[in-house]
Amino acid sequence: MTQAPPARYLMRAKDLVDARYAEPITVDDLAAAAGLSRAHFSRMFTKTFGESPRAYLQTRRLERAASLLRHTDRPVADICVMVGLRSVGSFTTSFARVYGLPPAAYRASLPPAAVHARIPSCIVRRDTRPRADSRVVKTAHGEKTGSPAKP
Repeated sequence: MTQAPPARYLMRAKDLVDARYAEPITVDDLAAAAGLSRAHFSRMFTKTFGESPRAYLQTRRLERAASLLRHTDRPVADICVMVGLRSVGSFTTSFARVYGLPPAAYRASLPPAAVHARIPSCIVRRDTRPRADSRVVKTAHGEKTGSPAKP
């Protein structure tokens, strides 16, 4: 038997978490996005996705924190705030429960962020493009500018 896809209203709430995990989102906000009462929304979300809305939000925040720990050199306290958490202590405890190491030890177990710093392709193209003044400019008649005129 094939499982039915999640209802669109539940996906709206899930998408809200994915897009705005760093903001102070409550279950009431998610239920409002889905157009359901808080209790019914929580039951349906848990039944459909296998975890409560709060657990899903926490999971997204911790996944983003792990990514920031791997790819940046920002302090742990900054990362905690960036992902929408308020307490560094509870962040450290939650992170260690999920990843097996506290955030600082997790980062220390990985290569430094500079090893695999990602540069957006638009920046690479911008910085590797030839300078405009180094290009040969031709006039409308196909002659190069700046070249001596033919006698």
